[in-house]
Amino acid sequence: MESYRRVADEVTAEIAAGRLRPGDRLPPQRDFARQRGIANSTVARVYAELNRRGLTVGEVGRGTFVRAAVRHSGPAFTEPGDSRVDLELNYPVVPEQPRLLADGIRSLLRPDVLLSSMRPVGAVGTPQARDAVAELLTHEEWRPDPARVLFAGNGRQAIAAAVAALVPPGGRLGVEELTYPVLKTIAGRLGVTLVPLTVDKDGLVPEAVAEAARKAPLKAIYLQPTLHNPLSVTMPAERRAELAELLGRLGVRAIEDTIWSFLSDDLPPLAALAPDHVIVIDSLSKRLAPGLTIGFAVVPEAAVAGMTAALHSGGWTPMRFALEAATTWMTDGVVRAVTRDKRREAMARQEIVARRLGGFTLRSDPRSYYCWWELPRPWRADTFVAAAARHGIAVTPAAAFAVGDYRAPNAVRLGLASPPAGTLERALTTLAGLAVSSPEDLLVE
Repeated sequence: MESYRRVADEVTAEIAAGRLRPGDRLPPQRDFARQRGIANSTVARVYAELNRRGLTVGEVGRGTFVRAAVRHSGPAFTEPGDSRVDLELNYPVVPEQPRLLADGIRSLLRPDVLLSSMRPVGAVGTPQARDAVAELLTHEEWRPDPARVLFAGNGRQAIAAAVAALVPPGGRLGVEELTYPVLKTIAGRLGVTLVPLTVDKDGLVPEAVAEAARKAPLKAIYLQPTLHNPLSVTMPAERRAELAELLGRLGVRAIEDTIWSFLSDDLPPLAALAPDHVIVIDSLSKRLAPGLTIGFAVVPEAAVAGMTAALHSGGWTPMRFALEAATTWMTDGVVRAVTRDKRREAMARQEIVARRLGGFTLRSDPRSYYCWWELPRPWRADTFVAAAARHGIAVTPAAAFAVGDYRAPNAVRLGLASPPAGTLERALTTLAGLAVSSPEDLLVE
């Protein structure tokens, strides 16, 4: 074996054993040659071989670093398979995103700046962060007051804090009859009763809120008026105005989840129409990535103290480094650049859906990263999910989104963001073939 390959194998083994970890910097080539007792020319070939194997990456002016682990397992479309195409989790990533994010936080790694970022920070964040969020969420018809912006570690924590601040244990929280599944978990842990509210083609029905409030007091409602998950419905302006008026008349507050609204800025949030009755919840998890996120809330003045207390008592306040990084990404244009790319990518993926599933009954939006598929007879959602899993494809049944006694339809939600576009197209082709077959075919060996 040539000497450079032997040394490359040794380094590969160190990486596999965890002695060299992702992000570790390899020594400069001259130092590496001295440590290993080999020629400088040999080291150059070693580093080139490690790069060819995908184990390292070179950065001009900085050196050679161990790469993060790359998943090489491909998708499976036949049974059995150890890997799967994930159409459940829905985290969009665009090609330029890692470089933009890395460039944005480079200044935070200076020792003096990093020292400052180690200090704790509370729910109020920093003035710079509050201004950045206010600017990010500004719509031509609405600009939040930076003084009313609060922070959490992520969007889920912000939602939990809002529920805890508005609804006491045993209290009733109105929610769309199909809703974000994590909300059900949050409500269960906080001892809050969820009340399903009717949804139609325009979103939450205001009369359903009024009817629920007549039966027993509603402490608050939770809704997603823009690109509702899982239905992709966006509530029109007239419906928003009607709902805003109803909230004021009933004295009921709303938790408005705008996590996906960065894909569609046609309408301002409900908070623009009822600023004293609506807590807006958002985060960077979908705009950027779940592991590089921060949650934030725009809170009515009368609710700031309660929301702040809930964030602190729940241990849901942000880490300062994450807050500083998020502030940098928001102010230097990274978030807006990534948002533009993700909007284009969402539309491209919806075109794939139209090509592969166009003959079926779907509910979606050209700007959305998911779609709602009402399955053809005789398929039931649970059977279809099982059949898809046998082909290595994970989808979410309607029951996961259903609240209370609401009877979920025979439908599944397809998350379009996670797999590569080619993988998504092949997966949808497989699912279309399943849908036109019969569940009894599963019994045929």
